[in-house]
Amino acid sequence: MKVIETNISKVLILEPRVFGDERGFFLESYNKKTFEEATGIICEFVQDNHSCSARNVLRGLHYQIQQPQAKLVRVVKGEVFDVAVDMRRDSATFGQWAGCILNAENKRLFWIPEGFAHGFLVISDTAEFLYKTTEFFAPQYERTLLWNDPDVGITWPKIDGEPILSAKDRLGSPLESAQTY
Repeated sequence: MKVIETNISKVLILEPRVFGDERGFFLESYNKKTFEEATGIICEFVQDNHSCSARNVLRGLHYQIQQPQAKLVRVVKGEVFDVAVDMRRDSATFGQWAGCILNAENKRLFWIPEGFAHGFLVISDTAEFLYKTTEFFAPQYERTLLWNDPDVGITWPKIDGEPILSAKDRLGSPLESAQTY
């Protein structure tokens, strides 16, 4: 597994070893031992999630103010622009973001530690998104950071029209008034 550091410490892009031939390919999407050796991160995943979204759907930026979740995310069909925003007030990178393209072709994974808001924008016709979490979903603690907050300044890919958002995501809080860690 190749580990690519981002502009924020411990937010990582992971490239698994892919074995391909005329039949197709094989990869280990997660191996606890390989993950720990490559990243130095020891964690336990408790939940796997799978979502499917249409082009221009923007999900996020979500985080849990209690029972924070670290996430290991990947795309198995289509393509997304994936983003993590540092919500740790005492961090040197508070309010900064890291992002990457995840798609079925590059087979990359994105590691998002606890203390980060997470979201993605679908830039293909559809995208199937898989992610492992280190804590169970707790809707009473879920918060949403405003996806287009100018104080965060995420450079989202250009799309035709406006992103498709849930009501919850349209009402996200700007960083200055968001609950943080």
